[in-house]
Amino acid sequence: MNVPSDRMRKHPEERFEAPQHLYDLDEVTKALRAEPLPTSRNHRQKTIYKGGDPTTGPVTVALFVFDKGAAMPRHIAQGVVTIHVIEGQIRILAEGQEHQLQAQQILVLAPGVAHDVLAESDARMLLTVCLDA
Repeated sequence: MNVPSDRMRKHPEERFEAPQHLYDLDEVTKALRAEPLPTSRNHRQKTIYKGGDPTTGPVTVALFVFDKGAAMPRHIAQGVVTIHVIEGQIRILAEGQEHQLQAQQILVLAPGVAHDVLAESDARMLLTVCLDA
């Protein structure tokens, strides 16, 4: 039975089945900014590679695009997290320690570190999570 979907993109199984993926982050950003802001959150994001099984490996990579003031509430990832700020300024509060990140800075968090995100300006960040920790 073919069930209608409200997906804006292809299902991850289709998007990530190839053994190689090349992305232009400026083009991905343009496409994200053209999409409507989701009602469930105040930022845009696109998973550009999703691991999690033996064929795709343990790494997931996502591009986040924030308008100034956008935030992600406190959350925990079970793997090693790297947050690479590509553009703008982002504040990360991780277990009571505040990190003011700007373009070309990377923060690495160990598995299980609770953290939240606040965009102090329009910003882009590349998030990598490795669940093989």
